[in-house]
Amino acid sequence: MSVLIFVALCSLVVPAQKSTRKLVFADEFNGASGSPADPLKWTTQTGGNGWGNKELQYYTDSTENAYLDGKGKLVIKTIKQDLPLSYKCWYGQCKYTSARLTTKNKFDKKYGRFEARIKIPRGQGIWPAFWMLGNDIDKAHWPQCGEIDIMENIGREPSTVHGTIHGPGYSGASGIGAPYNLPKNKSFAEDFHIYSTVWTKDQINFYVDGNLYKLNTPKDLPAGKQWVYDHPFFLILNLAVGGNWPGAPDDATVFPQMMVVDYVRVYNE
Repeated sequence: MSVLIFVALCSLVVPAQKSTRKLVFADEFNGASGSPADPLKWTTQTGGNGWGNKELQYYTDSTENAYLDGKGKLVIKTIKQDLPLSYKCWYGQCKYTSARLTTKNKFDKKYGRFEARIKIPRGQGIWPAFWMLGNDIDKAHWPQCGEIDIMENIGREPSTVHGTIHGPGYSGASGIGAPYNLPKNKSFAEDFHIYSTVWTKDQINFYVDGNLYKLNTPKDLPAGKQWVYDHPFFLILNLAVGGNWPGAPDDATVFPQMMVVDYVRVYNE
């Protein structure tokens, strides 16, 4: 992206950086070491059905897989382990556990600034994400409900994260978004970074550490497709293993791997 284009993009979204934004949701993950995430804010989903992507992990509600570290951080940990056959994965005996936390039915929001400070894990087949789904998913279903992926990383791309929107006619591999690459091929797993989106009536903009790298508007959609970002969305934090996009872990992938979340904050538009 040229300097002139970057400046032009920034000029369109100056309001996104307003310091007067009102904080409407926050989790700083303060709590006793080993305790679960606040159940008033988060639900821990469970299952090994592949989650639409042929993922390999079984999501548990155990504090082995999602817990507070006692220092103001949430840890989501994926562990390589053969589970009892009573834990059913789509491919047979489950070989990995992890966690998926959601604010569905506890917090959702239409428009605003959504951000989290996260240190992601590393390794082939590892797939951390901070994202949102439309709160009408049970009625409208996916992708008609809409999806906003604020941050995704696949382990084979250690210097790259992705911001993407998905909707009817532009979902899955046809989602609309862009990658963001760290300078000098540094790895995102080496440190914490702030991943955010600013969502208004007709824009969804993606940032890393305050740097705008993708601006989405209805004009970016394929001809005749619907902009489905006009209703509240809820938040999701998860750490997947394998799947269609990242591929399976290989012999060089080290377990356990941890996604460490410093905070999640949501501000008014």
